[in-house]
Amino acid sequence: MAGAGRWAAALLAAAAMLSSCGETAGTDANKAAAAIPALPDPANVPAYVQAALDDTGRAAQRGADERRKPGALVTLSGLKPGDRVLDLIPGNGYWTRIFSRIVGPEGRVYAVWPEHYARFARGNVAELEQMATSDAYSNVTVQVQPTPILTAPEPLDMVWTSQNYHDYPAEFMGRTDPAQLNRAVFDMLKPGGTWFIIDHAAEPGSGLRDAERLHRIDPQIVRRQVEQAGFEYVGSSDVLSNPGDDHAVTVFDPAIRGRTDQFVMRFRKPPAR
Repeated sequence: MAGAGRWAAALLAAAAMLSSCGETAGTDANKAAAAIPALPDPANVPAYVQAALDDTGRAAQRGADERRKPGALVTLSGLKPGDRVLDLIPGNGYWTRIFSRIVGPEGRVYAVWPEHYARFARGNVAELEQMATSDAYSNVTVQVQPTPILTAPEPLDMVWTSQNYHDYPAEFMGRTDPAQLNRAVFDMLKPGGTWFIIDHAAEPGSGLRDAERLHRIDPQIVRRQVEQAGFEYVGSSDVLSNPGDDHAVTVFDPAIRGRTDQFVMRFRKPPAR
């Protein structure tokens, strides 16, 4: 799959660049490559991920699987049974339900909204609160937290956000600097933990220009902001890319809604030394 190839290509290119600087640089490059864990092939969906996708409790949402690619994305993220994961701004719980089944009874899912966002998502909050009272999803905790503060009651293996990173600089979110979000995520994660970001792509080089107007963001500024918080860039995937999207219209435009060009990035909090 093209997306999987991009993960490997990024590491090989970095190693090649450093090795050209001499023997010491080559040794450093090898160490750097070894420090980044090998990512799974998104085409090889583990049985526990497939079982979560087959959950009868998400029958009403399964129609979105073709365009949202949950099997490939969760596989790329590395989420596994027993993990602690925070689903940031979870909407109607599409990912929350999947995560709940994957992490199982030994794991925990935190479905979290910032208060500024929750004001406009009361129906979603109520829906997930009701879901979390059922035996089937008893490992889910639903929270509305002050904006821009983001916390977790225990160290996490993963923080995941889908199509919401771009919202933080918006007026309705209090013009929150994404640096605050990235620092909070860094602090919540265990060493080696994953920060997984999916969002609508903006025109290359546009930075934050279209974040509020079009609900899009330049992937390169996201990578730069996250790395500035101390994260290691693991790789990206084109599993949600759409070359036919010209990045010029809002993601809610009927001509493109549900088919936007999206980027997928995985970052890692460096392991403890």
